Amino acid sequence: MTTQQKVNVNGTGMARLKRAITCSSAGFAAAWKNEEAFRQELLLSVVLIPLACWLGQNGMERALLIGSLLLVLIVELLNTAVEVVVNRISTERHELSGLAKDLGSAAVSMSLVNAGVIWLLVVLT
Repeated sequence: MTTQQKVNVNGTGMARLKRAITCSSAGFAAAWKNEEAFRQELLLSVVLIPLACWLGQNGMERALLIGSLLLVLIVELLNTAVEVVVNRISTERHELSGLAKDLGSAAVSMSLVNAGVIWLLVVLT
């Protein structure tokens, strides 16, 4: 089957956009329902984003402050996706499954450190 013959299962144009929004909404809802860390980080972002708009002296500072918070949420969602896939494959303990989950957790930790450093540098300078 050539590329031109493949059927786009997600649709095209506005139908594809609608499907993408539906899938994204389902992902956000699942993360909210099942992941306490995501709920905590999202609620913290809801508080800190208006603060970032107030503390930032210019667009660049506001973008850094808000972007660092959004990055934490993005990495948390990706970490959750890794955990779900690992759990789907097998619930048995396996060294590589544990490593995948640990690496996802480390990525979340690094995004939190990144946000903390950015907030400290912007607020203290």
